[in-house]
Parts: sequence; C-alpha cells; structure tokens
Amino acid sequence: MTSFVLSPEVSKALDAGKPIVALESTIISHGLPRPRNLEAAKEFEEILRSSGVVPATIAILDGIPHIGLDATGIDRIANEDLYKASVRDIPILAAKKASGATTVAATAHLASLAGIRVFATGGLGGVHRGAIDTFDESADLSTLAVTPITVVSAGVKSVLDIPATLERLETLSVPVIGYKTNKFPAFWLTDSGYTLDWHLDSAAEIAAAMKAQDALGHGQGIVVANPIPIQKQWDPKEHDRVLAIAFEAAKKAGVTGKAVTPFLLGFIVEESGGKSLEVNLDLARNNVRVAGEIAKAWAAIQ
Repeated sequence: MTSFVLSPEVSKALDAGKPIVALESTIISHGLPRPRNLEAAKEFEEILRSSGVVPATIAILDGIPHIGLDATGIDRIANEDLYKASVRDIPILAAKKASGATTVAATAHLASLAGIRVFATGGLGGVHRGAIDTFDESADLSTLAVTPITVVSAGVKSVLDIPATLERLETLSVPVIGYKTNKFPAFWLTDSGYTLDWHLDSAAEIAAAMKAQDALGHGQGIVVANPIPIQKQWDPKEHDRVLAIAFEAAKKAGVTGKAVTPFLLGFIVEESGGKSLEVNLDLARNNVRVAGEIAKAWAAIQ
C-alpha cells in the first residue's frame, strides 16, 4: 500500500530543492465556515506561489495521505464532511479508505515523512485548561518532540493553558523562537503576557537554527511564534469579555473534555459577530507569508 502520494508540483519541487511550505487541512474543513474556507485555502496557496514557494496542502483522501492537492482535492477538503485526523487516526482512515482533514500533528508528521521542513498553521494545539484533572493535551506537542519540522504559528489559542503549554514544550526540548519579538502571542492577541527566552529577527536566522538543530541530531521540531501585527489583533478588552462569557456558557451547558474547545471557538465566533474569524484569517495569512520566507532561506542553505 502506498504510504502517501506527492502531487506532481510538490514532487518536482522536492527533486529540485525548491522552497516548499506544508499547509494543514483542518483549518479549512473544521476551522472556517463555507464558502470562506474554500476561498481561504486558495488564498493561502496563492500567497506562497506568488512569492516563489510551492504550497503543499495535506489531507487524507480515500485512505491515502496526499502531500499537495489539486483543485479537486482542495474542493473536497472545503466541501466534504471529513474526519478530523491526528497522527493516531491515519492508519484507521487507511483501513477504512476514509477521508480526513489533517491536524497540526498529522500535517507535521506527513510533511516530515515527505521531506518538507517548513509548515504554516494558525495556532498550535496545547495543554487545555484543567488538564491537571483531565490530562487533556494536544498531540501537536508530543509530535513536535519527535518530528524535525519548523512550524510557524501565532502561538496557541487563548482558550488553552498558555503557561502550561510553554512548560510542556520546554520539557519536550522543543525550541520556541519568537519571530522579531520575545513575547509569546496568544493567537488573536499579539502578546499573551508570557516572555520567551529566545527570539530571532530574520528568516535566515531561523534557517540557521534549523541547520544547527539537524547537526545536533536531536530530531525535535521548532516552533516559530509569529504574532499577528498589533494593528490587526482583536481588541484585548473585547477579547477578554467574550472569552469570559464563552467559558461561563460552556460551564452552564455542561460541556467537558474534547468538546470544550470546539464549543468555545464556535461560541466566540458568534459572540464576537465574526470579528474573531477575521482576525483568525489575518494571522493565518501572516503565518503563511513568514513560513514562505523561512522556506526560501532554508532552500538557499541546502
């Protein structure tokens, strides 16, 4: 059985050593409403192509992981009801010949298998609030501990436990590097209030850190924390107000476990009148652009 399929565009780029950026499909299938999600998927790819970078949107179609999608594949992840697939789900989907949108963890794993070293997402998964009782922690973290890929994200969503997430990444020896800042972002907000130990100011420096990481043989990934520009962030006071209402709503509804985050995010979009969604799109675009620059710097030193 084929472990994965490369699109012709991605295959040629890998053979030629051209810059490539992996893109997840969960943000398209589960994170954005239709038809905005199809528009966003096309836009993210066009941002990369227009800067000379090959996009590799990743998804599992009919049981087979696809690294790079054609127009039909992009349409499928936007319009079909797909499973949300993490790393553990990939073999099950293969056995069922079912389709799934890949999470950060699954996208990072499959991209690395294909030899792609840079990945753009919106926000990284992390440790959930109350995890001391529930042990609820995203597989994104443990996957990055064993996967040599650089993930550009706007930190983690503020509905998560940010300090606990940073502690886990430190424990797993996954470097977290602020891009032109030493402040760790909180997805919709430029500054979570937590300070990073390290920051780098150019894509070339990030690529140099990647090369040094390889030379040391550690095998971990790197998280590049790329905050949304301050003029585009969600108003912090409004953000705090909506989050407080969302947590109270989840408590009253008796929502627990894995259902909490989807409930909160859906509630936040509604309560914010769509503002959170627009900020989400802005930060994703910003991450795609920065990832493209890092991919070009990485290709240049190979």
